[in-house]
Amino acid sequence: MQFPFTAEGAPEHAPTLPEATDVVVIGGGVMGIMTAWFLRAKGLRAVVCEKGRVAAEQSSRNWGWVRQQGRDPAELPIMIEANRIWQHLSAEIGEDLGFRRTGVLYLANKPGDIAGFEAWQGIAKTHGLDTKLLSRAETLAMMPGASDDWPGGCAGGLWTASDGRAEPWIAVPALARALVERGGVVAEHCAVRALDIAAGKVAGVVTERGRIACDAVVLAGGAWSSLLLRNHGVEIPQLSVISSAAATQPLPEHFLGGAADGTFAFRRRLDGGYTIAPGDFHESYIGPDAFRRLPKFIPQLKKDPFGSRYLPAAPKGFPDAWGTPRKWAADAESPFEAMRVLNPRPNMTALAKVQNAFARAFPAMGRPVLARAWAGMIDTMPDVVPVVDHVPALPGLVVATGLSGHGFGIGPGLGRVVADMVSGGAPGHDMRRFRFTRFSDGSKIEIGPTL
Repeated sequence: MQFPFTAEGAPEHAPTLPEATDVVVIGGGVMGIMTAWFLRAKGLRAVVCEKGRVAAEQSSRNWGWVRQQGRDPAELPIMIEANRIWQHLSAEIGEDLGFRRTGVLYLANKPGDIAGFEAWQGIAKTHGLDTKLLSRAETLAMMPGASDDWPGGCAGGLWTASDGRAEPWIAVPALARALVERGGVVAEHCAVRALDIAAGKVAGVVTERGRIACDAVVLAGGAWSSLLLRNHGVEIPQLSVISSAAATQPLPEHFLGGAADGTFAFRRRLDGGYTIAPGDFHESYIGPDAFRRLPKFIPQLKKDPFGSRYLPAAPKGFPDAWGTPRKWAADAESPFEAMRVLNPRPNMTALAKVQNAFARAFPAMGRPVLARAWAGMIDTMPDVVPVVDHVPALPGLVVATGLSGHGFGIGPGLGRVVADMVSGGAPGHDMRRFRFTRFSDGSKIEIGPTL
């Protein structure tokens, strides 16, 4: 399958649904596929239900970074585990996922940014990471051909050599195929309309193709997760922001890893081009959920008041569109069937600025020609940290959502954690930071690092 993924054409995965299974996973992105992967490794029967196509939304539209650097301290141990898992996945499934340990470089645009780098280096040190602070000269020397007149300025850098990159729209579909080969079930064009609740707990799911009985459900629906929860009377303060990105035509190699600052970000691709994107810029639609959840996001808005562009209304069928239903019956068509693949328009004006910044940063290459451009909807939480927990009001349901743009890299680690949570095993990490109730138990919202 070629990017951009669409709902058109025959699905790659269209099995006959079983009447019963051990676990149903809602969502065929990296989080859902890797959770099912580790459930199968435990010998459990797992069915992944995807309303559209595997990885067709944010799991194929991200930057492709496998990044430990800059993580929230609670995320970091799980990300370190994920990094280790990424290192053997290609060999395990016999297909190149594009994973390479080529490092991640952050550039400080001004001297004041260095303090944040120093603080995070202290976190990295406690976990034994190879993170280093770089001077201005050392930072520019990391990238052969980099201009001394760096866009936005360069005061230094932060470098983690053990970080990596992979190819999102190659990796996640390949992992889904490998999951099926190992006995997992992946069903595309199979929206879960509702949970089946009996005696106060999960007894299965109702899909557009019929009911599947199960003892446990994992909700990994990305930008759609809060909509399904709300239909069952459960609220989480989840919103989505739009992130635009593009792939360039092949260019000479000047840097193998990923790099970013406040102006733009880029990373080398297997096809010889670069994925490029705005650094700190994103867009948000103003819808009914955005209005209702605004108080929870005020700390985040105060921290980054000018990093967003606000749009008046989402297109028809988007999760927070004014006309999207918030309640529906299990035997009626759901919003998930009405919008198979969430495909926002990229901001070409913002991407043109990135092309200009790239040309200024690497003058010998000139202005890069774009091979394709796209945008994705990043599901985010007020503290920029996921919710990964059992849902108290719905026993048998585990939610793993709000990955806040960090999901591709950490997906294998969180997939292992969620598989253990579902099966009654120990997650192996302190999961209090990710608890479901943190936005309703009076806790102060602590925003994670936004390096």
